[in-house]
Amino acid sequence: QVQLVESGGGLVQAGGSLRLSCTISGRTFSVYYMGWFRQAPGKEREFVASISWISGSRYYSDSAKGRFAISRDNAKDTLYLQMNSLKPEDTAVYYCAARRGGNLYTTSHEAYGDWGQGTQVTVSS
Repeated sequence: QVQLVESGGGLVQAGGSLRLSCTISGRTFSVYYMGWFRQAPGKEREFVASISWISGSRYYSDSAKGRFAISRDNAKDTLYLQMNSLKPEDTAVYYCAARRGGNLYTTSHEAYGDWGQGTQVTVSS
């Protein structure tokens, strides 16, 4: 099991940028893939991006492609999500999550076993 703690959320105007961080502790050697998800009020939890912890390969949702960038720093056991050109529809609680197997392209939140507590991102118009 790993413990995940997100930070970096906040209020930003449309067109602005934010960088989310997720620090990882515990059995970090067991992590294969990390992902970012988001959940807006009244909506399902939605896949944003994933990354292979070993190779660094990345995969994005259509809504994130070209605007968001997922990255990791293995030495610091930290996952990042750089979000640019933010839109009001990006407003949500953002969660980081960890998986021990599977593949990079799985977008179901049910495939991820460990979750952070979430960080609120609010984009004003």
